Amino acid sequence: MSFANRRVLIVGATSAIAQDVARILAGRGCAMVLAGRRAERLEAVAADLRARTATAVHLLEGDLAAIDGHDKLFSRAIAAAGGLDAVIVAYGVLGDQKEAAADFARGREILDANFTSAASWVSLAANLFERQGSGHIVAIGSVAGDRGRKTNYFYGAAKGALDLFLQGVRHRLAPKGIPVLCVKPGFVDTPMTAHIPKTPMFASPAEIAQGIVAAMDSRKSVVYLPGKWRLVMFVLRNLPEFVFNKLNI
Repeated sequence: MSFANRRVLIVGATSAIAQDVARILAGRGCAMVLAGRRAERLEAVAADLRARTATAVHLLEGDLAAIDGHDKLFSRAIAAAGGLDAVIVAYGVLGDQKEAAADFARGREILDANFTSAASWVSLAANLFERQGSGHIVAIGSVAGDRGRKTNYFYGAAKGALDLFLQGVRHRLAPKGIPVLCVKPGFVDTPMTAHIPKTPMFASPAEIAQGIVAAMDSRKSVVYLPGKWRLVMFVLRNLPEFVFNKLNI
């Protein structure tokens, strides 16, 4: 069954991937609550959606990483849409690995943005959907969370922790049949990766968004996007330590 005509909160709605997901879901008749830090960027995304569809679009401005304010923001999202049927957590920061390794305070910013605050949003969604007996949770992780590498282990550790957290939430909500999807993209051509030289391994945000919605339609638990990353990460995860440690990745 296609995911359509639902009330959806997208946390981090101004990210490139989230914008393309929102376009697809709005085109399917979903009412959207777009959450982000900057009002002008939210307005631009909302204007684009309203030009494409007649469905409702609500805006929720706030600091998405500030956990103390999550309860209030989440309540505002529920009130704006008259309830929620799905929550998509789609924000994060890549950060600077060298700076994080040299100064843990910088590393903690990466961990908190990509794991702790994301886990808070997932927890709020899980509590709501468990009470109402239905819902759909989606969070964007990363293939970087499958094995720690010297070039991005702060970011990878946060995404790996998020994956494990989602596994636990999925186990908790399984008796109610509530899907919990962990999305694991590889390299995506977005502003966050603008400084990285592009290779054929990069995908477009639109391609990733299509894969996310297809995985929601299928009620999947985990999806690698593009699909070739499942094989790539299978190989990397299973390399013996003495071989892996010789790789400059």
